[in-house]
Amino acid sequence: MFYWPAFFDAFPALLPGLMVTIELTVLVMPCALIVALALTLARLYAPHPVARVATWWVEFWRATPLLLQLYWLYYVMPSETGILLPGFATVAFGLVCNVSAFLSENFRAGIVSIRPGQRHAGLALGMSERQAFFRVVMPQAWSRVMPETASMWVELFKETSLVSTLAVADLTYHALALREENYRTLEVLTALALSYLVLAYPQAKFCDWLYRRHRVRE
Repeated sequence: MFYWPAFFDAFPALLPGLMVTIELTVLVMPCALIVALALTLARLYAPHPVARVATWWVEFWRATPLLLQLYWLYYVMPSETGILLPGFATVAFGLVCNVSAFLSENFRAGIVSIRPGQRHAGLALGMSERQAFFRVVMPQAWSRVMPETASMWVELFKETSLVSTLAVADLTYHALALREENYRTLEVLTALALSYLVLAYPQAKFCDWLYRRHRVRE
């Protein structure tokens, strides 16, 4: 039988974890955007050896499970390399690597989708290659990838729940800890699901609005 007091009491207990979840999302996403842009430029314009390394880096993080990546960074890296980071920093680094890999592929597709004539037009107007890229190509590419980038924000917000397995006290971690205290699994996990829904749904609708606003019609 559903015990309503346990359900309502769960929300104050989850609040500290919510702060950690938001902090992780807000920290990781800007860093991932910068890394993704650097990887994209390396793959498209760097010398071949650098481009190959960037490509392999992206494919590694895209082709392996995020949870395994976090486990490797948290358990294997300290024992094999001697590099020991706090739990929060470790999972933040792993999330940046994972998210930036997917964003890099998104950025690359957006840049490649711009017709070469756009860049040539910028050069014909007296722009340098750098100016043509950042003033002509990038604004058009950004409008194409913005909706998918916003969707990655929502995905990141939800995927932070995985860090609870590494003792980082996010929203899910606090919910599981509360469940162990009061043994009200149904009520606590329902409160957790509702918390994610209430927080993620507006973000998802914002992504839908971005898609409609920036949808490319050719």
